[in-house]
Amino acid sequence: MYAATVGARRYVFADLKTLMAKATPARSGDALAGLVAETGEERVAAQFALADLPLSTFLNEVVVPYESDEVTRLIIDSHDVRAFSAVSHLTVGGLRDYLLADERTAEGLAALAPGLTPEMAAAISKISRLQDLMVMAAKCSVVTKFRNTIGLPGRLAVRLQPNHPTDDARGIAASILDGLLLGAGDAVIGINPATDSPERTHALLSMLDEIRSKFEIPTQSCVLAHVTTTLDLIRQGSPVDLTFQSIAGTQAANKSFGIDLALLKEAHHATLSLKRGSVGDNVMYFETGQGSALSANAHHGVDQQTLEARAYAVARQFRPLLVNTVVGFIGPEYLYDGKQITRAGLEDHFCGKLLGLPMGVDVCYTNHAEADQDDADALLALLTAAGVNFVMGVPGADDVMLGYQSTSFHDALAMRDLLHKKPAPEFEAWLQRQGLVDTSNRIRPQTMPSHFRALLPGAA
Repeated sequence: MYAATVGARRYVFADLKTLMAKATPARSGDALAGLVAETGEERVAAQFALADLPLSTFLNEVVVPYESDEVTRLIIDSHDVRAFSAVSHLTVGGLRDYLLADERTAEGLAALAPGLTPEMAAAISKISRLQDLMVMAAKCSVVTKFRNTIGLPGRLAVRLQPNHPTDDARGIAASILDGLLLGAGDAVIGINPATDSPERTHALLSMLDEIRSKFEIPTQSCVLAHVTTTLDLIRQGSPVDLTFQSIAGTQAANKSFGIDLALLKEAHHATLSLKRGSVGDNVMYFETGQGSALSANAHHGVDQQTLEARAYAVARQFRPLLVNTVVGFIGPEYLYDGKQITRAGLEDHFCGKLLGLPMGVDVCYTNHAEADQDDADALLALLTAAGVNFVMGVPGADDVMLGYQSTSFHDALAMRDLLHKKPAPEFEAWLQRQGLVDTSNRIRPQTMPSHFRALLPGAA
């Protein structure tokens, strides 16, 4: 039981998951689940109590039962006591102050990461302003490698997302051309397939591999099929660079995705065995999103932001190249408007980075949410300033296959110009060789390189 007094009233919280839920800034998903604080005063009381909570509490009380949840077992059993010793004497509020201190370095925070549990990270985010989330995340540096190097300071990578409602090869190729000319694609050229058929997935993988090889692009490709589809294609010899899977923060939610930790381990080993990377061996690509466990009725009475952070424990077990929180994709039932989406995006980015993950954010919203492109512009700028590893590049910021709004190639280019960010170094050198940068080293294609015309619809 936990308690705090605000004014003349004393508030009592039955257990840790209740305290965490009541301390969470308001969002529609927690209201849907019946977990939100009833008043602003109750929320403040919960935040007071949470700030004074010793970090060791999270090692002695779990929010999802250890006996029935393999994600909880992963969190507890993999906890690094030695790394934790540097902050084991602190409270949640004390750890926030520790992270904000000028003395903190990227190297020190990387060493600390294995000693922190997702629930600790989530707790810090609940008592932090947006500014705090940005400052703390910007101190973290998580670098990963496959055919290029992602996450270096001063860099911003872009996933080139050339989705097409019928997986038409000509439409996909035209979108890839558009993205490459504007400097997108260093994070990954990744297609969400319109169907999950093995035949279609193989065809798309082969197409992407042919384009990458023909143009000697130092990047990686991925078709975001279910992990079981990708595993079967690996066995059949398909050109798989990265294995993708959506993941969540409870065993039951992952089961709803058709996965468990053993399956992810099998996929990780299978993808590593292909040895397709040239500069590194980070071969997994995970996507997450607040509300996924609730939408599967697998949240165990835990707030959606804490469960999102728990998904990062799953991700870091497999040393991914990319982790992407698709922050506004699930819809207004979980994040109602631009304000809630903005906070969630910065929370996810901070928690993931603090836990040692290469975080990207799909700055996005559905058309029935109370959000628009101004909200997306603001969040994109905040995340870039906070050091996000990568963002999305979608033609016109409008994904015509998935039916949601994201960020465009031009949006990412604007952030690189405004905040002085460069692409991944190997990809930047490739852009220079293609003649796609000007004398000031800005990505400014004057003409289309003649050999790129092979990507145009109707080209031989």
